[in-house]
Amino acid sequence: MFGASGRVGGGAKVRGHPLPDRIRRAVEARLGPVTGVRRVGGGCIDPAARIDLADGDRAFLKWAGEPGVDRYGVEARGLRALSERGGVAIPRVLGFSGDGEGPNDGGGVPWLLLEWVEPGRTTDRSVRSLGAGLARLHRSLPVGTPPGWDEDGWIATLPQSNGAEADWPTFWFRQRIRPQWERARRTGALPPESESDMKALDVALPEVLEGWEADGICLVHGDLWGGNVLTADDGTPYLVDPAVYRGHREVDLAMLDLFGSPGPLFQEAYREVHPLRHGYERRRMAYQLYPLLVHVNLFGGGYGNQALRCLRAVLD
Repeated sequence: MFGASGRVGGGAKVRGHPLPDRIRRAVEARLGPVTGVRRVGGGCIDPAARIDLADGDRAFLKWAGEPGVDRYGVEARGLRALSERGGVAIPRVLGFSGDGEGPNDGGGVPWLLLEWVEPGRTTDRSVRSLGAGLARLHRSLPVGTPPGWDEDGWIATLPQSNGAEADWPTFWFRQRIRPQWERARRTGALPPESESDMKALDVALPEVLEGWEADGICLVHGDLWGGNVLTADDGTPYLVDPAVYRGHREVDLAMLDLFGSPGPLFQEAYREVHPLRHGYERRRMAYQLYPLLVHVNLFGGGYGNQALRCLRAVLD
């Protein structure tokens, strides 16, 4: 997320994406004078930079490449919720557009300012720490806590609705699977015959997801692939770029298994703290269908066929 890619002269520009003066002033109002700006990874969608400060400290900043919908307020509140829940390290939120804590006018350009985490090397110890920490984050919320969130959010650049539903399987179908499938159908990324499969999934999901009740609902990261895990220079694993909501813990595990699994040491450490219940292998396929549909809508290509194979495997 935060790997540096070269110094940018002048302290106010990132190659190809000038840092707006209004955003720089907002940063300085919170943290003091900015002395340098260095382009870093982590802005898969938007530009990102390491901000060097006059006091020798650093911060991470990302901002939209152009004015538009502000996704960063939801992300900031999600990061704070994860941090308050505890269990795994989360970068501290230092400010964001619209936070009401200082000058926020980026000329309509959204931005998010976070604690700088110096990148380090992933080790067996850090992988095990990630597994145990995620398991602690996934401890159950009080019985009766509904799935969803207090506001709708985003999964990458796609809207992610978090409306209330009667139970978890209904939420998973109506608030996750169906909206992404409908988007893919409108664009022609999935064939018309997938509609019958989708109707069958609606009927089958309560049985497919059987077992979630024993776990209950917990706070989930919501977009937990390998690229959203950062190892700091002291070996501490951090989670970044969330799409937070209240859901079943296995959605995070399923997505990690699909895109960038940390491997058996992670699985072992997680299960030592929070063992998985019988039926995970089938539930995992139902949970992996959602990120696959998201990838269909973001990238197209072969993800459509992969999503259809996953859907039909769930129904077998």
